[in-house]
Amino acid sequence: MSALKLLADAFHEGGWPMWPILAIMVVCWAIIIERIVYLKSAGIDKEKLLQLLKSQIMAGNVQGAVKVCSGNPTPMTRIVQAGLTKFNRQDAEVQAAMDEAALRELPRLEKRTGYLAMLGNVATLIGLLGTILGLIHSFAGVAGVDPSMKATLLAKGISEAMNCTAFGLITAVPALLMFAVLNGWTQALLDDINEVSVQVVNLVVGHRNAMKGAA
Repeated sequence: MSALKLLADAFHEGGWPMWPILAIMVVCWAIIIERIVYLKSAGIDKEKLLQLLKSQIMAGNVQGAVKVCSGNPTPMTRIVQAGLTKFNRQDAEVQAAMDEAALRELPRLEKRTGYLAMLGNVATLIGLLGTILGLIHSFAGVAGVDPSMKATLLAKGISEAMNCTAFGLITAVPALLMFAVLNGWTQALLDDINEVSVQVVNLVVGHRNAMKGAA
């Protein structure tokens, strides 16, 4: 309870800027948790997926390849499935279908992550603003007091004012770290999607060429 009381006292001493920083902290962690859950569900073993798709496509079982994708719903498989449904069309139409699906799916992977960097910076700035306002208040408050008390009152006021900067940094540092982690995770998923999409198009084209040669 003593630790909670210390936190509550520090929060109260920081003044009104502590409330917007708290709101930013809640929003940041909501974004972080939501993005982690979504990106985990968006991941898939690309090597295993490619092996399954290759075995189905090269055997001419396109519906089997479509079922592999529909049975593992992720952004990657939905993009590939869009191309496979156009298997009997021209190569350009297969690619166009995958590009259209990508335009729909890829923004969902990047959604909201960028806000973490912005909110982290805003939390830091609000913390600095709160500290500056607190310092102004402290210096103004000791202007008319006894000289022997000035140093004590000023030190206490500065200590209280620094709570805002500390709370702003406590909010900003995890937000910026998680922005870097989530951004790297998202980029890895985007790279995998691009790689698998190209390989699937090559498989479709390769199968068609093999069928033409056999004919």
